[in-house]
Amino acid sequence: MKQAIRNFPKQFAWEPKIENVEKWKALGKYILCGMGGSHLSGDIFQNVAPGFDLTVHEDYGLPRWRDDVLRQTLVIVSSYSGNTEEALSSFDEAIKNGYPVAAISTGGELLIRANQHGVPYIEIPDTGIQPRSALGFTFKALAKMVGRDDVVEEATMVGEQLAQTAGTFEQKGKELAEKLRGKILVIYASNKNYSIAYNWKIRFNETAKIPAFYNTFPELNHNEMNAFDATDSTKELCDKFHFLFLIDTVDHARIRKRMDVLEQQLVERGFEVEIVSVGAGSILDKIFGSMLTADWAAFYTAKMYGRNPEQVPMIEEFKKLME
Repeated sequence: MKQAIRNFPKQFAWEPKIENVEKWKALGKYILCGMGGSHLSGDIFQNVAPGFDLTVHEDYGLPRWRDDVLRQTLVIVSSYSGNTEEALSSFDEAIKNGYPVAAISTGGELLIRANQHGVPYIEIPDTGIQPRSALGFTFKALAKMVGRDDVVEEATMVGEQLAQTAGTFEQKGKELAEKLRGKILVIYASNKNYSIAYNWKIRFNETAKIPAFYNTFPELNHNEMNAFDATDSTKELCDKFHFLFLIDTVDHARIRKRMDVLEQQLVERGFEVEIVSVGAGSILDKIFGSMLTADWAAFYTAKMYGRNPEQVPMIEEFKKLME
């Protein structure tokens, strides 16, 4: 895992290629079907290209859309292993109904079926890392599959910049992990940065193997925050929570004020609040720089608790029980 994190910037040097490209067409409307680490690129893409018509589907089959709409939509099925049952069901349903479909994977059953049906696909490098660690590969593949070569090129440049500053992310992550010792992490960000907050949560769940949760402003001010108005009778329930606010200089002024006010309220109630900037630069700079900080924080948290930061044994056990 340590090597995977250190090598992460190198993923952006890879150039995705669409196979069966003669069957590919940019339709202008897209669904990304994938689970776990295989849909994280779609969440991030929605941040990078706001207004771009991309929907993320995390379930079996396809969204319950009208048939005429699905016929004008490219269904992109993403499975890092190529064997995710939910993703394969999405592929099969698209093929059965004659909808436009494409695939992104390292191999497995998904690419076998893509070749059998002659549909466009991108084969991403299989370097033996976990799906959540392959975000550079999957993000560039998705950008290529939706016809956004400009985003592909920007991602390549971001990788070069990340490589130059890699050491700073590790140090930040290590310091943060120590502050979180014995705590349950609650990650808050602006709604437009929901994908960053969600990715932080995933890394602490999968890499650190600890409970972690996320939510976004302003919605959380209308419900969730009230759960932490602890009294003597509920204080014991709240003692282990530690808040992390992901702040962004371009957040709406009222969102920043909401963060400031809530931080004050939480501190007055005895909670610890960590403020972490998503950094400067382009949206991609902020997202992937923040991801590296989260990766290192989760890695050192796993080490602190004596857990293997790479493997996900409970998920693997669950898959076997589902067979």
